[in-house]
Amino acid sequence: MPKLLKKTEHVEIPSNVELTIKQKEVTVKGPRGELKKKFNHPKIDVYKSKASLKRDTPVVDVVVVDMWYATKRDAAVVRTVATLIQNMIIGVTKGYRYKMRVVYAHFPVNLVIADDKKSIIVQNFVGEKRARNVHMYEGVTIEKLGKDEICLEGNDVQAVSQSAANLHQANQVKNKDIRQFLDGIYVSEKCLIDA
Repeated sequence: MPKLLKKTEHVEIPSNVELTIKQKEVTVKGPRGELKKKFNHPKIDVYKSKASLKRDTPVVDVVVVDMWYATKRDAAVVRTVATLIQNMIIGVTKGYRYKMRVVYAHFPVNLVIADDKKSIIVQNFVGEKRARNVHMYEGVTIEKLGKDEICLEGNDVQAVSQSAANLHQANQVKNKDIRQFLDGIYVSEKCLIDA
């Protein structure tokens, strides 16, 4: 199988973001907080440099992600790591917001959000007596916008989206025809907080 000599991706670092790299652990600090992520597993080089991203543009601070002698499948990791770093930069500057909507046909669903905004209790789902308790990931807050709408916010897109997925999966109708029983909590909008 042929191998690429070198696969490289660049991620621009904005002026209001402080980024440090130590032993493949990337730390990003911005106006909204701090995020850390380790990239130990892939065989890549991650370092800071100065480069011009396009022709006839000024030189800016960038994060460079390199991989040497990579197969096509290995080279895909380079773009993935660059995108993860880009998502961290967006998270500490703008933040992520997922809006979710409660859908029910007959039994009105009651949502109770904890005082610390780290968990939610779903009551009377499809008329069940059992309450469903869903905890958010670290750094994710939940709040109620209206009667049937909730909002998840945080800096880490993986934590926010996984919290939304856990909330959706915990409130699914079991052993019924899902074409008829559409009750549940669904993601209605994904956006940035400071867009």
